[in-house]
Amino acid sequence: MSNNISKATNKYLRLSTHKARRVLEQIKGKTYNEAMLILQFMPYRACKAITKILKSALHNIQNNKAQIEINKNQLIIKQAFANQGPTLKRFRPRAQGRAFPIRKPTCHITIEVETIKI
Repeated sequence: MSNNISKATNKYLRLSTHKARRVLEQIKGKTYNEAMLILQFMPYRACKAITKILKSALHNIQNNKAQIEINKNQLIIKQAFANQGPTLKRFRPRAQGRAFPIRKPTCHITIEVETIKI
């Protein structure tokens, strides 16, 4: 059934893994056009980064198969996941010489798409 598979990854995004997964669960298994429509109207900050990664996956599959015209309705999101990246650690000065840690999480987002012949 499957014809072509391509993936795109963005690493070290200054975004929580939990918040990225919340958005990725909504687009997993959808077509490219459906996913772009969903991402356009979701109110989360992660949507902008995920949209860029999804467009990159589309361009990757078009570049790999230059002789084939890709129909965006036949492009399915096969996998979409977010892994935890390194955490940036900062310190906030507090009273009496103390310091409280601030953790700034990062994540790695990978989206894999494939074309399906109908």
